[in-house]
Amino acid sequence: MALRLTEVEAYSGSGEDPSAHSHRGPTPRAAIMFGPPGRLYVYFSYGVHWCANVVVGPEGEGSAVLLRAGEVVLGSDLARSRRPSARTPRDLAGGPARLTQALAIGREDLGTDLLDPASPVRLHRGTAPAAVSAGPRVGISVATELPWRFWETGAPSVSVFRAGGKQRRRPGGQDGSP
Repeated sequence: MALRLTEVEAYSGSGEDPSAHSHRGPTPRAAIMFGPPGRLYVYFSYGVHWCANVVVGPEGEGSAVLLRAGEVVLGSDLARSRRPSARTPRDLAGGPARLTQALAIGREDLGTDLLDPASPVRLHRGTAPAAVSAGPRVGISVATELPWRFWETGAPSVSVFRAGGKQRRRPGGQDGSP
């Protein structure tokens, strides 16, 4: 099964981004975000679903990119079997939880080397989209002014932006952001 990423969201642990799980340093939950780059950071969001991030930047920085949405390009039957409630192709991987469900990513994938040919989850270089848009991140309650969400302009799987962000459900940066 393979998908083409259509939306991502950046999080920086350099101190300027209080919405990043790495903001407080290499805690047990966020340690993987501090490197090496190219690893998969997986976390359980709201006690309901998994989210997947690619660790980026130099070791020690604590930065990651949340995989927000994608378009299934290979194995749509397998994706549908993993997401039986999906009614449209957009529903297969449109949103971070749907994306991890379609790819069958979970806790056991934490730390996976996404560039290793033997890895169960791989990241490949693809073709750049014709147009990319940038804007505010979705589903966070702090640092909402940072335009660190990037998406393929016009892609149907991209999240719908709602101004104002989500209300924080729990203290400690556990509001669904990496």
